[in-house]
Amino acid sequence: MENIAVIGSGTMGNGIAHVFAQNGFKVSLIDISESALEKGLATIGKNLDRQVKKEIIDEAKKAETLNNITTFTSVAEGAKGVELVVEAATENTDLKLKIFKELDEVCDDKTILASNTSSISITKIASVTKRPEKVIGMHFMNPVPVMKLVEIIRGYSTSDEVTNQIMEMSKKLGKIPEEVNDYPGFIANRILMPMINEAIFSLFEGVAGVKEIDSVMKLGMAHPMGPLQLADFIGLDVCLSILNVLHDGLGDPKYRPCPLLINMVQAGKLGAKSGEGFYNYSHGTKDLVVADTFKK
Repeated sequence: MENIAVIGSGTMGNGIAHVFAQNGFKVSLIDISESALEKGLATIGKNLDRQVKKEIIDEAKKAETLNNITTFTSVAEGAKGVELVVEAATENTDLKLKIFKELDEVCDDKTILASNTSSISITKIASVTKRPEKVIGMHFMNPVPVMKLVEIIRGYSTSDEVTNQIMEMSKKLGKIPEEVNDYPGFIANRILMPMINEAIFSLFEGVAGVKEIDSVMKLGMAHPMGPLQLADFIGLDVCLSILNVLHDGLGDPKYRPCPLLINMVQAGKLGAKSGEGFYNYSHGTKDLVVADTFKK
């Protein structure tokens, strides 16, 4: 495989494009918005500059990486002739099904279709295509250029051949792929989201404050970041969406989203991206300042 397409130029999409391009793949970066594409390329440029500064790559490698990326606002044009498409659009089931239906129509029969979804069923996504054996999950972690893990999710019909190809390709990207089966939340979020939800319940029920909950998990469990801060960085709306997928898909009340999380999302307090969640980010993300609502 040499030619791939990435759909979506947001945080995950531009990170995925960056990693493929840096490892010698020709990348078509596709988004419906020209301004989103410009923003995505600017982010890739900044992240490459950071790698140059840390002497991970040199200026020549930076130039080569950027040169490997071509932008498109048309799926039909961008996905033409590629051997793999990685979809990294918003975590919305209807949108993803629509994209995969279109990809199935415009891509070559041999093209593998992958989704970066963090929780939506690969089997369900594959069901709208005529090539379910060639549909697979590639769940990259954020920030993509730094994080080593890729969760490789096999749908009900995903073939051994496609799974092995994607596992090997992931290794060529300098990643460590781990194969999991297609059940709600896969592994990463099936374990992570209940922990975050339980931390929110602990705050909601007055067991401890924001700072105390995060400190216990950082100092006692050696987590690099507390669960409430991590929720802020993931986005509280994304956390809620994944918990709803777990709750609906598994039917177990232990996945019920905390009422505090629901209220915060409805109030637009989504974490770092909105400027406030459990912490206040009006002064940036480096200094941890507990949001006024949760100050004792």
